[in-house]
Amino acid sequence: MSSEQEKHNTLRIPMVDENGMSEAQQKVYDRIVSGKRGKIVAPMRALLHSPELADRTQLLGEFVRYDTDLPDTVSELVILCVGRYWNCQQEWSIHAGIARETGLNAYIVEAIRKAEVPAFEDPMQIAVYEFTREILEYGNVSDRVYRNAMTVMDAKALIELTGIIGYYTLLAMTLNAHRVPQDETDQNSSLNLPDQDELLAPTRLPAAMK
Repeated sequence: MSSEQEKHNTLRIPMVDENGMSEAQQKVYDRIVSGKRGKIVAPMRALLHSPELADRTQLLGEFVRYDTDLPDTVSELVILCVGRYWNCQQEWSIHAGIARETGLNAYIVEAIRKAEVPAFEDPMQIAVYEFTREILEYGNVSDRVYRNAMTVMDAKALIELTGIIGYYTLLAMTLNAHRVPQDETDQNSSLNLPDQDELLAPTRLPAAMK
């Protein structure tokens, strides 16, 4: 384990032991590993302490990760913005590589990591970035940004976009608050966060629309 991982992985609650689960936990576990994920990911290991919450969360997560109308590159762009805003190294480490694999340009990933203005070329990516940036920072979206998003997305996609933001915010808070250890890492994509005992304000993402 790298020093960066060690710094952010002082676990506060035990992960549910796969060999000692309750009947309710086992049912949820089986549903997750037989679904599209095919495995238990880090936040779900923590959420299994509450099987009902874990089950409802994993159903939402499977939908927003795999079944929305948004292109994979756009979904991963949103997830990176959420992880960066909430200073969630685990969420970032899991999705930085996935984002590049889906075709999101590496320079966009790096700009978000540094909280710099990404050099977007795709109008949909600009619209989604701005929508995500504003709703994270203000809990709302300006008319200007909303109208721009409506030029590249229909109502269904906009609702699904909001759902992705909310779901990955839940995961970021779960990972951060309970210091859930990483089970997938991108060693070359550290957020360079200070010691975990420091409470950090969210990282403001700069506007890309002029």
